[in-house]
Amino acid sequence: MTQDSQTATGAGRPAHQPLKGLVVVELGHSVAAPFAGKILADLGATVIKIEKPGKGDDTRQWGPPFWHGDSVAFGVYNANKLSAAIDIKDENQCAALRDFIATKADVVLQNMRAGLVEKYRIDASLRERNPRLVYCNMGAFGAKGPLSHKPGYDPMMQAFGGIMSITGEEGRPPVRVGASIVDMSTGMWAVIGILAALQRRAATGEGSVIDTSLFESTLCWVGSACSNYLASGEVPTRRGTEMPFLVPYKIFEASDGYLLIAAGNDNLFGRLGDALGHPEWRSDPRFVDNPARVAHRDLVNSMVQEIVATNTRAHWIELFERGRVPSAGLQTINEVLAHPQTHALEMLQKTPDGRKSFMGTPLTFDGVRPPMERAPPDLGADTKLIQG
Repeated sequence: MTQDSQTATGAGRPAHQPLKGLVVVELGHSVAAPFAGKILADLGATVIKIEKPGKGDDTRQWGPPFWHGDSVAFGVYNANKLSAAIDIKDENQCAALRDFIATKADVVLQNMRAGLVEKYRIDASLRERNPRLVYCNMGAFGAKGPLSHKPGYDPMMQAFGGIMSITGEEGRPPVRVGASIVDMSTGMWAVIGILAALQRRAATGEGSVIDTSLFESTLCWVGSACSNYLASGEVPTRRGTEMPFLVPYKIFEASDGYLLIAAGNDNLFGRLGDALGHPEWRSDPRFVDNPARVAHRDLVNSMVQEIVATNTRAHWIELFERGRVPSAGLQTINEVLAHPQTHALEMLQKTPDGRKSFMGTPLTFDGVRPPMERAPPDLGADTKLIQG
């Protein structure tokens, strides 16, 4: 059975590892490409990470914290992979890498500095030798345009692409979204593109070249804000925890902590009024529908805040649950990890040696989550796969 027919039928692949048998070469560093590779590895693909001899991926030095001598950041994005230490400046080693890609790889994903893969002929031109190859480029600013040659990192894109302009509170310095959402979403878009290309390959036998970038992912994140501006002519501003077009929909402060209330439609606002002891809010013309509440945003928020401040977070959450009002307490990371819902989902997975734990893939197949089969690899542990 050919690789393509296996892909089409799913033969030989456990449901929770649908990409078993797929060979991926990751020319990746930092977060975006490694995160894409991690997703593919979790789904069963054999992902061979190509690293610089000596120091390897930059994330191996990111820290503290270090865990049993290893960088936590490296582990988060590189568990379930293999590692080959290849000096692409060495022609013999690079030639071996080119031969491996041309003869054995199904997918290549790369986020190296602009022009580097072309310089060493480990770019999409390898499809001339391997037409079935799916080659995914993950740049900073995109494949074309005046900035296409420039490097970039997640916080740069959050600033340049407008995310920081709508994150945080007006009158205070800009803030970065805590998670590396641009890097990680670019990795997810890469995987989406790769899976679509593999589906096409299963039907036609032909691979393809995929391009995505940090900036394109950023533009996707601010798509709603951009459309709001085009429709209204008003430049979106920072609104803290609020949404610009929903009220009340933000963090409020109880007597002992914060909770978020998300009364996202008229019915939910009515339930919120009932829970807070103000059923008359339902018929108040200032609050009768969402556009009216948006027009009276400060009034609505101040009225809710005044009441919420009189009791504890637990009191209100219990009351809102009975009244079917969406709400959630603000949790710290340790509280998230300790919560029964986190434990029930079994997202946190231990490495096979039991020494470290990382979040698994947020997917299950027929109730089974893809497993953590390999700890983050030692640098160059699998170089023989490339060099023979």
